[in-house]
Amino acid sequence: MTTDHQDTDTTILDTDVLVVGAGPAGLMLATELRLGGAEVVVVDQRPGPTTESRASTLHARTMEILDSRGLLDELGTPPCEPRGHFGGVPLDLTLPSSHPGQWKVAQTRTEGLLQRRAAVLGADLRRRHQLLSLEAKSEGDGRDEAGRGGVEAEAIGPYGPVRIRARYLVGCDGEDSTVRRLVRAPFPGRDAARELLRADVSGVEVADRRFQRLEHGLAIAATREGVTRVMVHEFGRPAAERDGAEPDFAEVTDVWKRVTGEDISQGTPLWVNAFGDANRQLAHYRHGRVLFAGDAAHRQMPSGGQALNLGVQDAFNLGWKLAAVVRGSAGEDLLDTYHAERHTVGRQVLANIRAQVELLLGGPEVEPARALLTELVALDGVRQHLAGMISGLGIRYDVEGPEIHSDEHPLLGRRLPDAWLEPAEGGARRRTTELLRTGRGLLLSLDGDGAPALRATAAPWSDRVAFVADRPAAGGPLPAGQALLVRPDGYVAWAGSGPAGLARALTRWFGTLAADD
Repeated sequence: MTTDHQDTDTTILDTDVLVVGAGPAGLMLATELRLGGAEVVVVDQRPGPTTESRASTLHARTMEILDSRGLLDELGTPPCEPRGHFGGVPLDLTLPSSHPGQWKVAQTRTEGLLQRRAAVLGADLRRRHQLLSLEAKSEGDGRDEAGRGGVEAEAIGPYGPVRIRARYLVGCDGEDSTVRRLVRAPFPGRDAARELLRADVSGVEVADRRFQRLEHGLAIAATREGVTRVMVHEFGRPAAERDGAEPDFAEVTDVWKRVTGEDISQGTPLWVNAFGDANRQLAHYRHGRVLFAGDAAHRQMPSGGQALNLGVQDAFNLGWKLAAVVRGSAGEDLLDTYHAERHTVGRQVLANIRAQVELLLGGPEVEPARALLTELVALDGVRQHLAGMISGLGIRYDVEGPEIHSDEHPLLGRRLPDAWLEPAEGGARRRTTELLRTGRGLLLSLDGDGAPALRATAAPWSDRVAFVADRPAAGGPLPAGQALLVRPDGYVAWAGSGPAGLARALTRWFGTLAADD
């Protein structure tokens, strides 16, 4: 468990995992670590969750993730818009999902929701704590009697210095990550050349604009509950050198007037910022005992609301794996699959964002490309591909590894579909999503007879993998008569009609059994 004691004027904490950053990625990671049985301390410089809802969109896959952990009831029924965009070109995001489309949830609500769940699960959240230094220790030079490596971090809190000793540290501290700087992690890519100015303003009346391209620039406006969010880019205007400072409202109003001809200077700004088209990604998401998730791992313009969702999904992929390693039920090689899977997804997302930036912020020279894309998205195959990319529903992980070449099952590496199940022993129907609430693995037999051979194969892993024998509801997306091994993050790691290959998949994803297991 996390321990807390004093050494002269310094507070000393010992824990399994130190998470730096309490934004959506850091808080999601904390909940998953606690659900998996790891002790976790989270430190953040801010006094509380953000009061600025810079991100306001949860995509379908993120909504499914929250549903799989029983977190959606608190959100109620937020507004849903089936139509999104790709580079400002309208795009129908509807795909098979329990939550298709994009859901309008202010970042303040998302952070508050995740913070409350992390606290309920026992995460130790320390606000007003600034990370100053860290030292990653090698194996054999660790903090514990077993000689395991670890990380020692120094922070300054509201009551003085704090030293935190952890087995692992995860940087979730945003695009200007202190952890990334201290580790000196290579962060290749390009800096911002162009930018969008953004402000939430009360007391103005302007028409809603959805990616309106005018002669001199791009203008976006939307009013909700008396507050108008405006975003504007002036064609040919380079990104300013801001050194971490935000633009003032006068700059926003001046650019808005040059682009639209409208005067919004009489409004009251609630907050103002600028975000550029920088595009960078860490070369490695894991540096020994230090890992990265969210904007600390990748920096991108938040086009299409992808940035927050990408970070939350990073954390959801990492949390159960890191908890299993900390518990000793899996080897450290499981952490390498985090980099392999999420670096690939991140690279794909950053590539689509680069394309969108050209379509959004480019001048008249991009109009032919926009016209062609408008024609192409009318083709359902193109639409589905782009919608799957933006929503996260199109992700498919290489769950077997390069050394295995099996007959590929259509669900292998994809998320478990939300579907109704008929319990073999009677009782009420239930959804597959409900079976993921505990954060354990799942072996789902869909022939309804209990599949004795499958049950026997999985029995040694019963502390980590639940066995369920149900029948799929008629007409649903699940294959009757087969079985699926599902990871805690909801992705199918094995599929088959008999036990062949099951033990290998269980070992790969849920660890090698000890001699006395």
